[in-house]
Amino acid sequence: MVAFLSPALVLFALLVLTPIVIAAYSSFFEWNGFGVPTTFVGLDNFHRLLTDEIFAGDLRRALLLVVLSLAIQLPVSLALAMLLNQPLRGRRAYRMLFFTPYVLSEVVTAVLFTMIFSPNQGLANHVTRLIGLGDLGATWLADPDTVMYSLFLVISWKYFGFHTILYLAGRQGIPPELHDAAAIDGAGPWQAFRHITLPLLGPTIRISVFLSILGTIQLFDMIWVLTGGGPIRSSETLAVTMFQEGFKRFHVGYASAISMAIFLISLTFGLLYQRFVLRRDLEGAITTIGDRR
Repeated sequence: MVAFLSPALVLFALLVLTPIVIAAYSSFFEWNGFGVPTTFVGLDNFHRLLTDEIFAGDLRRALLLVVLSLAIQLPVSLALAMLLNQPLRGRRAYRMLFFTPYVLSEVVTAVLFTMIFSPNQGLANHVTRLIGLGDLGATWLADPDTVMYSLFLVISWKYFGFHTILYLAGRQGIPPELHDAAAIDGAGPWQAFRHITLPLLGPTIRISVFLSILGTIQLFDMIWVLTGGGPIRSSETLAVTMFQEGFKRFHVGYASAISMAIFLISLTFGLLYQRFVLRRDLEGAITTIGDRR
């Protein structure tokens, strides 16, 4: 057994643990990324992090995206999944169509929406002109007050298909006999959804929320291609700020501190979420496996 696990453990140590250790080590130095770090500054990088308004803004913007995702993106995905579960003509084509944006890479999606939001011949401008709003579409990524909502629109377009398919798979795993029995007892569609479908979709919804929040915390490539963190750093996320500091300003020690902050935030959230939210689902899975044995 150890022989079979050794290659995977070696790769995990080299590709996961080693970068974490290097980032943690360099976060205690003032280092420009060249040569060996020698200027030890202790916790100064982390102190700067806690007092940096840009970092605080990154946290606020990440929280905004999380709230919008939980309040809009995931409920819309759930509604679409319930619709696609109905006996509609061509529903397989609809499923493929909705899932297609998720297949595209983040960079391709960002380039696509860069053209859509183009100030000159972008589709967004044509639409706003047709409805009498002039060239409003040209300012969606250029206005600090609207850029995050525009980014959320792009993010939702990219990932709603993934969550839709996830919910659809969970819905199809619910035995139809339960809904048949509810219909015989006189329950309407809303009552069946509220008292049968939604509770049984609980594990799927909790996993969807978990993936959505973690993905938002680590969001980088799509925002970097779309806005580069602008205008006036109003669309920067934690990962974008880390890249700016490390590869644009060569503050690699400070960028390493930001990377450790991202790691600790993600790790803490993951452990707490598993402990208090996913605990019942995990215990149920372990019990089921134990019963089968």
